Amino acid sequence: MKLLIMPNSIKQVNELLENIDGIIVGLDKLCINMPYNFSLDEINELITICNENDKEIFISLNKNMFNKDLDYLKEILLTLDSKNITGIFYYDIAIVNMKEELNLKVDLVWNQEHLTTNYLTSNFWNEHGAAYTALSSEITLDEVKEIKKNAKAKLMFTAFGYLPMFVSRRHLVKNYLDTFNLKDNSKINYITKEDKVYQIIDTVDGTIAYSDKVLNAISEVSSLDIDYIILNSFSIPNDIFKDVTHMFKNVNSANKEEYKEKIDSMLDTYLGFLYKETIYKVKKND
Repeated sequence: MKLLIMPNSIKQVNELLENIDGIIVGLDKLCINMPYNFSLDEINELITICNENDKEIFISLNKNMFNKDLDYLKEILLTLDSKNITGIFYYDIAIVNMKEELNLKVDLVWNQEHLTTNYLTSNFWNEHGAAYTALSSEITLDEVKEIKKNAKAKLMFTAFGYLPMFVSRRHLVKNYLDTFNLKDNSKINYITKEDKVYQIIDTVDGTIAYSDKVLNAISEVSSLDIDYIILNSFSIPNDIFKDVTHMFKNVNSANKEEYKEKIDSMLDTYLGFLYKETIYKVKKND
């Protein structure tokens, strides 16, 4: 099992190199829902750092693409294909089509978030160049194990961090502020509902809302036969994230409960959907 982080800076990557196997970084203008959007120059610097330290590097191009994005996307894919990177995260299948059309050799990571819930679709995309699948954060631990038994692709599983609840193309925060003639330059806003506080971010690509608590699955990963574990640094203090990364790197059956309690004491945590099945009910009309 390899440990990947979603970092918030180049400095953070350098500080955590000894405890990680690789990184996932988003390229500015072509990614969403990342702790930080890196410029192409920063991406090139990170590629060099990872290559020199024998670390894997995945580039996230995980936004819905529009016609205006396609020329730049093609240019970026050709550029990245010439680099020594491990893979490219995609949401929009335009990237799958471009990989085939341009005969690119780079591996892809199927990353359609709420849709990556089964091994049949994973195997389909595997036949079209997706050597990896980043599993949805909305499936149970048993479902993760079932997918692992049957999937052809290498699997990634988010084990720590705030989870994205939804992404909207609408600018919900900006529209609200404009409607009531309010001024607010905060990067993160908050919604309170039923005594729970959710972080919400409004970017040029729309609005993203996150879970009110931090997923902490460290007690599960030591017994989970998965290829990659992902830790997301979004909105986590750097010193805490450093400690968390060290614990995930060194967790085993003997210390997993101790580490879980340590993380729980630092953050407001939960186990997401790992033990909670999604049940669909048909409403009967009276």
